Amino acid sequence: MKNYKVQRAPFVVPTDDGKLIEEHFGLASIEADLSLAHMIAPPGWSEPFQTPAFDEFTYVIKGKKKFIIGNDEVILEAGQSIKITKGSRVQYSNPFEEPCEYIAICQPPFQLDLANREDL
Repeated sequence: MKNYKVQRAPFVVPTDDGKLIEEHFGLASIEADLSLAHMIAPPGWSEPFQTPAFDEFTYVIKGKKKFIIGNDEVILEAGQSIKITKGSRVQYSNPFEEPCEYIAICQPPFQLDLANREDL
């Protein structure tokens, strides 16, 4: 048995908002104690507010991504990263004119029911 796993075919999460989600590790792909996903959020994309029961780390590769965390607004640009602690009320969006490409890591692994999304 090898002590590593190579991901050559990430699970593409079906979406209806134009966002690309390729899960490399997590509950829908190669199981791990965290989830790691490559994402591309199109211009104008947003999600409802949520209060996740997992820590989320984001690293922006290209473009910009907007976060509303509690009463704070944070905009990350390429090369910047953030950790959002579980239990924080947050909204993710890309209100900008170009796509935002980024990596997201969640620990424990992302599960939709743990995201605790609010109704729009």
